[in-house]
Amino acid sequence: MAAGLDHSNLILAAQAGDPAAISRLLAVCQADARRYARRHCHASDVDDAVQESLLTVSRKVKGLKAAAAFSSWLFTVIKRECRKLERMMFRHEPLEDEVAEQQLASRTDASLRLDLANALESLPAHYLEVVLLRDFEELTIAEIAARLGEQPGAIKSRLHRARELVREYLLGPVAFARR
Repeated sequence: MAAGLDHSNLILAAQAGDPAAISRLLAVCQADARRYARRHCHASDVDDAVQESLLTVSRKVKGLKAAAAFSSWLFTVIKRECRKLERMMFRHEPLEDEVAEQQLASRTDASLRLDLANALESLPAHYLEVVLLRDFEELTIAEIAARLGEQPGAIKSRLHRARELVREYLLGPVAFARR
């Protein structure tokens, strides 16, 4: 999609939630989406990839941070959809990440924020500490290990387990029973 002034205004209106702008944006970017999908999908998956990608765009365009990033975001969504369809060709059950993504996508931002806060509060202190240092203070594993006086491997392990606990809290035991 050409990144002209008219397209930027259309994207901004769509981000603001204007239904007509969202419909127009989807119509405008459909040809580019199809062309890109032809390069990245199997021929039989092009229509499905475009349809699912445009549906994702319509639902998530409000969360796009910058209108200038729309084209690259659209192409990322399409490429991801093509890969998902390719994987599904060889599997009959939904992938765990797809189930989790669908479950989280069906919830409101406010609900997710509340559940995330509750999930973090439910963590034991030693798990919460590494999550806060890594994901909120944005320290590296080595910096966290130095601060806590522990080995980087122990920090990595603790961080991984903490994130798994948060994920389990957000998705519930059903998602983990599939493993």
